[in-house]
Amino acid sequence: MTGKVSIVGAGPGDPELLTVKALRRIESADVIMYDRLVNKEIVGLARQGAILVYCGKKPGAHTMSQDEINNTMITYALAGQHVVRLKGGDPFVFGRGGEEVLELGAYGIPYEIVPGITSAIGAAASAAIPLTHRGYAASFACVTGSRCHGDQSPVRWDLLAHSVDTLVVYMGVSELNSICMELIHHGKNPMTPVALIEKGTTKNERTFVGTLADIHKLAKAAELTNPALIIIGEVVRVREQLLAVERKAISLIG
Repeated sequence: MTGKVSIVGAGPGDPELLTVKALRRIESADVIMYDRLVNKEIVGLARQGAILVYCGKKPGAHTMSQDEINNTMITYALAGQHVVRLKGGDPFVFGRGGEEVLELGAYGIPYEIVPGITSAIGAAASAAIPLTHRGYAASFACVTGSRCHGDQSPVRWDLLAHSVDTLVVYMGVSELNSICMELIHHGKNPMTPVALIEKGTTKNERTFVGTLADIHKLAKAAELTNPALIIIGEVVRVREQLLAVERKAISLIG
């Protein structure tokens, strides 16, 4: 009997941001195939006896290739197992969830998609940065900085520089200076606010604020590491206002 695959979004890091549906799938799974950015506390929610398969990928160091991941997932499912393919954030936002669904479909394996909170939303909220805000931004776009290496169609920074109010860049830390220079080259104001959110929504979260002109220096000085999110736009200015409200509320309670 063929099993099934649940492609599950684990959210941006904080285990409490898991959806109820995601939790139920994790607790009932026979096999959990999890990515590098999935919080270990979330993996620890697996039932006793569940098979745990680490599929983590780091730049230049992949535990399993995508083909190996697909083959492993399919093998377990064809053996009648309920497989949870556990991904950081949301499976359909730079998570290759669509590719894996196509592979499952080729073998006639039942599947479901369980959405997760993507880091653009989760980490931004945790750092007190609204992606849209009246008077500052009415639109936002998400792009992956990993496409800056030239092995894929290049990111159209010329269009992104002026077509949206807030720009969120995933996986762009290693290319931060290049990204900022591209945007400035295409007419973005060098003084445009930029925020870097490292390990968003977790206890180790750090946030740094600068401008397109200087944020790469701040990142270097702070020894910023992945996972980190880049937010570019005037909404970053709202952060200090929101933090001031938070500090006032805390002082009143205290």
